[in-house]
Amino acid sequence: MSNFEQSSPQIYVTQKQATQPSNHRGKFVVQFWGVRDLIPTPGSNTSRYGGNTACVEMQLASKHLVFDGGTGLRIVGKSWLKQQQPLEAHLFFTNSQSNRIQGFPFFAPAFISENSFHIYGTAASNGASIKQCLYDQMLLPHFPYPLQMMQSELQFHNFHPGKIVKLDEITITTALINKIQKSIGYKISWQNYSVAYVTDLPKEVDPTEQENIIQLVQDVDLLITNISTPLSFHKTDSGNLHWRTAVDLAGIHNIKQIVFSLHHPDDSDDWLDQMQIEIASAFPEALIAREGLILDVGQ
Repeated sequence: MSNFEQSSPQIYVTQKQATQPSNHRGKFVVQFWGVRDLIPTPGSNTSRYGGNTACVEMQLASKHLVFDGGTGLRIVGKSWLKQQQPLEAHLFFTNSQSNRIQGFPFFAPAFISENSFHIYGTAASNGASIKQCLYDQMLLPHFPYPLQMMQSELQFHNFHPGKIVKLDEITITTALINKIQKSIGYKISWQNYSVAYVTDLPKEVDPTEQENIIQLVQDVDLLITNISTPLSFHKTDSGNLHWRTAVDLAGIHNIKQIVFSLHHPDDSDDWLDQMQIEIASAFPEALIAREGLILDVGQ
């Protein structure tokens, strides 16, 4: 069995419930605020799983870590504002594509001078730093307010894949896991627990990237990964079976639990329901991510 359990509320909570401030000191808590890839997908056929793009919050050792800044980051920010106290957090980006950074201009806590944020990322495919990518999307005509309007303390950390980030007793290991998309994977380790955030896992792993991926996923309590790829189409078997790559990794490398996220815009609620049944038949300790899903690692 897995060594973590879903906290209450369990599989799915409403947006109102999900945005309530919480106190998880002394625990390793993972919360999903955005579970889509490519583009936000509001609508009646995505209401149960959610339509915001990628954003996952981790609370551990009294620190707030956020992975990717899709439109789910806006909801995270609204939640944090309710705490009415100075905030310090660490934001890690897997790549600089629009669906991973598009929520940053709407991240309200960044406009408050008392707050402080550390922002981590590697160079984009055109060589631009994470700071440059965030800066560019806030220039006219794309956005009315430039990055300089953010009054919080912003510290940018540009790194090369393979960098190890230490935050007191937390260790974040990084590796290039998809060279085509210039995507970084992360392994977050604290005490005896670990979570891998590997969200651009290709259907067929390049041998040059395989060692990097194994380094991140070996023996983790939780792997957060993508259920499909941007080019997947549900009318073909290849789109439906992409999840087997992660399941195969789990069987070989002692991954205790998988949460599949980064749903394709065409992934309807009904389709994801079917995928949950299909995936669980092959790997019972697997879940399809929904907005509001909260997991206690180590429970």
